Amino acid sequence: MAYMLRSARYLSHDVLKEAVQKGDTVIDATMGNGHDTLFLCELVGEEGRVIAFDVQQQAVDSTREWLKENGMLDRATLYCKGHQHMDESGVQDAAAIVFNLGWLPGGDKSITTLWETTKVALEKALSLLKKHGVLLLCAYPGHPEGDRERSEVKDFLASLAPQQYNVLHQKFLNAGPGAPENFIIQKQ
Repeated sequence: MAYMLRSARYLSHDVLKEAVQKGDTVIDATMGNGHDTLFLCELVGEEGRVIAFDVQQQAVDSTREWLKENGMLDRATLYCKGHQHMDESGVQDAAAIVFNLGWLPGGDKSITTLWETTKVALEKALSLLKKHGVLLLCAYPGHPEGDRERSEVKDFLASLAPQQYNVLHQKFLNAGPGAPENFIIQKQ
């Protein structure tokens, strides 16, 4: 099968396949409906651990059910709390941390990630990454908070010291307004 250049989310998965090894500990900062959580559970294997966060109980419940259906629930710890609390999980050397900003797919669109808490979460995430660990962030502009959050994320990440982090910004130039944008950060 030929390689397909697809959305920012799929580009993140390509990076994760290279960066995450069996036995690693990773964080899903915004579990949503659990698709990335399940993907991460598959990558870390039986000896690894996925720590996942979401502020909505609906997200935690659907993720728990999704993981249970796929035989992966024992590889994950799910928290019903914001990503800005990830440092409370006890993780210190995460191989990868994944963010999907915006709202819960199929959920209440008035509940969205906010720059103020995302900034705190990013600062904590960067400190929790192990050397050569990756942070993947998918931003979804196209609504007022999403536009603001993407702009602030871009500025924040651009300010990181290149001696400590490599930062890549990916977006499809012909996808139109509101298309997701991907940020990949690797700790040096």
